[in-house]
Amino acid sequence: MDYRKDMVVNIGEQNFASIRERDTFYVDKTNFIKEWWDEGSTVTLITRPRRFGKTLNMSMLECFFSNKYKDRSELFEGLSIWEEEKYREIQGTYPVIFLSFAKVKSSDYKGMEYSMTKIISDLYESNRYLLENDFLSENQKEYFKSIKPGISKTVAADAVNSLTTFLSEYYGKKVIILLDEYDTPMQEAWLGGYWDEAVEFFRSFFNATFKTNPNLERGIITGITRISKESIFSDLNNPEVVTTTSDKYASCFGFTEEEVFEALDGMGLGGEKQGVKSWYDGFTFGSITDIYNPWSITSFISSGGKYRTYWADTSSNGLVSRLIREGSRGIKQSFEMLLKGQHIFMEIDEQIVYNQLDGNENAIWSLLLASGYLKVISIDDSCIHDNFAPVKYELALTNREVYRMFASMVRGWFDGAAKTEYNEFIEALLLNDKKAMNRFMNDVALNTFSYFDTGNKTSKSAPERFYHGFVLGLLVALSGRYTLTSNRESGFGRYDVMLEPKDKSDNAYIMEFKVHDKDDDEKTLKDTVANALAQIENKKYEAVLLEKGIPKEKIYKYGFAFEGKNVLIGD
Repeated sequence: MDYRKDMVVNIGEQNFASIRERDTFYVDKTNFIKEWWDEGSTVTLITRPRRFGKTLNMSMLECFFSNKYKDRSELFEGLSIWEEEKYREIQGTYPVIFLSFAKVKSSDYKGMEYSMTKIISDLYESNRYLLENDFLSENQKEYFKSIKPGISKTVAADAVNSLTTFLSEYYGKKVIILLDEYDTPMQEAWLGGYWDEAVEFFRSFFNATFKTNPNLERGIITGITRISKESIFSDLNNPEVVTTTSDKYASCFGFTEEEVFEALDGMGLGGEKQGVKSWYDGFTFGSITDIYNPWSITSFISSGGKYRTYWADTSSNGLVSRLIREGSRGIKQSFEMLLKGQHIFMEIDEQIVYNQLDGNENAIWSLLLASGYLKVISIDDSCIHDNFAPVKYELALTNREVYRMFASMVRGWFDGAAKTEYNEFIEALLLNDKKAMNRFMNDVALNTFSYFDTGNKTSKSAPERFYHGFVLGLLVALSGRYTLTSNRESGFGRYDVMLEPKDKSDNAYIMEFKVHDKDDDEKTLKDTVANALAQIENKKYEAVLLEKGIPKEKIYKYGFAFEGKNVLIGD
C-alpha cells in the first residue's frame, strides 16, 4: 500500500466503501476474500478479539459480492484481490444479507427479543423493492409486510430464512449471509441472567438461517468467542470453525509486523518501530506471531506517535474484571503470576460455555484467551490422541498495553473512599505505623469486603477473597519498589505475603492472614494475631529474606486477623 504523511486515519471506520471512496488509511486485507472463497465451506465461524477488523472485513465482503455494488469495481482496483481475472468476474454478482448483532445489549430477555426483531425488520425494510411488482404472491407480500419490531420469536427465528427464499427466487441465485458480532447477545444474556431463554431463541435462529436453508450459497459468522456447539449450534452440522489458535486466515485479521512497519514508515513514524513493538506487539493467531491490534496502531498513528492504552480503553472490561475479582484463590494467584510477567499453564477448551464461567476456572482462562488478553506461548499436545483430554496451553499477558489495562483494573477495585484508605494504608505500612495501618485497613475492609464476596457478605469466603484482591492491589501499587510474592515456600512452610525490597536499604515485610476461629481456642482477635505471628516464627518464613542478605532488623512481620468485616493487625 502507498501511505502518505497527510493521509487521513479514520479511527474505528468500519465501512469499506467509505474508506476507499475517501482514500483514507487502509491496510489491504482483500486476500481474505480469495482465501475464504477458495476454501469452499458452506458456513464459516471466525473468532477474533474485539477491534481486530472483523466488521470491516465483513463490510469488505459485502462490497465485493453484493449485487448492490455491481458497478463499484473501483473500490477494489489496486488491491490484491483485483490481480486475478476470476475474482474480478464474480465481484457484485450475488444477493447478500449482512446482519450485525453488535447493538443487541439488553438487561432482560424481552429487551433482547425486541432488539432482534428490530434488526430483522430493518433488514426487510432495506429489501422493500421486492414488493414493487408482482414477483411475490399476495400471501408472500402479506408475510413480508408483517415483519415488524415486536413480532413473535417463532416468526423472528425463521424470518431470515424466508428472506433468502425471496431474494434467491428474485435474482435466480443463492444468497450469501454475513453475520457479525453473533455472540454479543449471548454474553449479555449471561450477564443479565436470561441465558436459557436466549439459547432457545438463537438455537432456532441459527438452525433456520444456516442449516435448513436451501437458498444459502455461503455463510460467514464472526464474533469474539466460540460459543459451545451444545449451546446454540447443536442443530448446525459441521461449520468451519476458525479460532485464534487456527492457522487459517491468521493474517487476515489484525496487522502483521511487516504491515505495521510499512505503515509507520509511510506515515513518517518509522523511528517508533521498537516502541510500537514493545507496547502493541504480542498477539498470536495460529502459528503467526507478531500480530498487532489495528485499533491501537491506527490510534497511535492518528495521535502523531503517542503511546496510550488505546485498545484497552475501548471497553469497560466489566466482565473480565468481575470474573477475576470474584474468582477463587487459584485464579487470583495465577493472575498475580501474569502481572509479574510470568507464564501460567492452563487447560483450555476453546468452546466457551458462558453458564459455566461462575464455577469453571478453565472457562475463564479460555475467555481471556479468546478476548485477546492472553497469548499462547506454547501448546502441550502430548494428549492429542486422547479425545477427552483438554490441551494444556502456556499463557502470558499479550503485551504492555494489556498489562497496563489490568493494572488499572486492579487499582479500580479500590475506587472511591476505599481507594484513598487503601493508599493511606500502604503509606502507613511503609512507615511501620501499626495504629494507622489498623485504622485504614478496617476502613478498606468495610468498603470492599462485599465487593470481593460472591456469596453472603458475611460468609467465610469474604476474607479470603478480599485478601487475594488486596495482594494484587499491593502488587500493582508497589511493583516499582518491591518484589511481591505470595503463598511461596520459605523455611518450613508457605507464607501468605512477602514484600522483598529492590533497594536493600528499604524494609522487608512478611504478612500472615488468618480468619478468627473460635473453635481453635481463639477467644479474641488478639489470639488470632498471636497465632499468625507464631506461625511466621515457627515456620521461619524470614529464611528466604535472610539468605538474600536482608538484615533481620529490617524484616517486619505482621499478623492480620479477620472476623466478619473487622480486622486487627499486630506485630
